Amino acid sequence: MDPISPLEQALHAARALVLADLVAGRVAEADVVSLVEESVVQRRWWVEQWPEGAQYVAGLVAQDVQDALLERYGRWPLCPVCGTGDPHALDVQPELGPDPHWVCSEAGVKVAAVGSLGEALGGAASS
Repeated sequence: MDPISPLEQALHAARALVLADLVAGRVAEADVVSLVEESVVQRRWWVEQWPEGAQYVAGLVAQDVQDALLERYGRWPLCPVCGTGDPHALDVQPELGPDPHWVCSEAGVKVAAVGSLGEALGGAASS
C-alpha cells in the first residue's frame, strides 16, 4: 500500500478543516458539503500544477466554499465578534498563505484559525 502523498494529505486536511467550520456554523447540509468536494477537486488540479502551494490549500478551499455559499445562500460565516451594525461575514487571511484564519475586517481581529471556528462560535475567546 502506497503512503498518502503530501498533496493528498493537504487536500484531506483542507476538507476536514472547512467541514469542521461548516459543522460549527450548523450549515453542513449535504448540498453544502458538495461545495467542499467541488472545491477540493478543483484545488487538486491547482496543487498538482504548483506543489509548493499545498500549504495554502486550506485557506483556498475555505474561500471557495465561502464564495459558493454567498452565491447560493448568503454570507458565511457571520462575524460572532461584532454585536452591533449589519451582519457581515468573516474573511480568510492571508488570502494566499499558510496558517489561514477567519478575520473580522471591520473590528480588525483574528476570530479563529480555519477549522477552529467552533471554538469562537461556542463562546471561547480566540485572539
